[in-house]
Amino acid sequence: MSAVESPGISALRIGADIVGKLACPCCKMSLVVSADVMECSSQDCLTRFPLVDGIPILLNEKSSVFSIKDFVPGEATFNPRAKARLIRRLVYSFLNYLPALGNNPNSRRNYSLFADALSKTSGKTRVLVVGGSIVGKGMEQLIEDDRIDFVETDISIGPRTMMVCDAHDLPFEAETFDGIIIQAVLEHVLDPFRCVEEIYRVLKANGIVYAEIPFMQQVHGNRYDYLRFSHLGLLRLFRKFEEIVSGAAGGPGMALAWSYRYFLLSFVKSTKARLLASIFAHFTGFWLKYFDYFLVNRPGALDASSGNFFLGRKSSAVLSDRDLIKKYKGGDV
Repeated sequence: MSAVESPGISALRIGADIVGKLACPCCKMSLVVSADVMECSSQDCLTRFPLVDGIPILLNEKSSVFSIKDFVPGEATFNPRAKARLIRRLVYSFLNYLPALGNNPNSRRNYSLFADALSKTSGKTRVLVVGGSIVGKGMEQLIEDDRIDFVETDISIGPRTMMVCDAHDLPFEAETFDGIIIQAVLEHVLDPFRCVEEIYRVLKANGIVYAEIPFMQQVHGNRYDYLRFSHLGLLRLFRKFEEIVSGAAGGPGMALAWSYRYFLLSFVKSTKARLLASIFAHFTGFWLKYFDYFLVNRPGALDASSGNFFLGRKSSAVLSDRDLIKKYKGGDV
């Protein structure tokens, strides 16, 4: 069932067409929209979801580690580590101006393949970005494609966030989207298999999914960083999707550069010392990533990749585990 339209829709960052596809993240029933709140239409639920600057906060608090109050001005729970998080955020912002340790030589090509797969759908297509508070790496050209309507969601409010939601409970009707992008997100969720089930549910028949996830990377999300996937592990995660192409998203060079930085960081503790160690690592280790232009598509790179990607199509068939192990492409010795 879809959301019931009202005058409050004009204040939303998302378009009226997608409002009609919204569903309660708790029970999947329709939502009633007013000027500053969305409310579940089910008498058994009646959960209310606030709007913050035109952004719906659609969280199922019973299953999410995040709280709706954390997004409402004046109601967020006090956190004594907030100052530390702010300092850390400023440090990482500074590091963005240093020579990058990471590189994904395949990202632009992969997004081009994603667009080509979508182009087989007649008319304008609708794409959900899970973790889309900023433009993902390699996505710059795709985001300018006027043939695609993007719905950009995240668990944080950023420059491109249209809606706050948790990937474990996507607040949409079944078969709403032609495509879904989830780049560098699944390592930060507690149950990636449940999230992929949600992706499968809200994709239309033959819908396209593009995912990237780390493999040989250190913890980079503090307490919100949980899992890593090998190439075969990623294929099993998306076993209900027909593979179009998959492989390494970042090669061994990037993995080595990250390891070098975290090796140096393990010697120091204070914020100042860690910043200096990071600066030193960036200026002395950035060149390692350039090996990936030569290595990233070689078989052995899959066993030592920094991350992996999957581009696939929603399917009624399920990849069996016996067929899964036949897909090993690494440099076995």
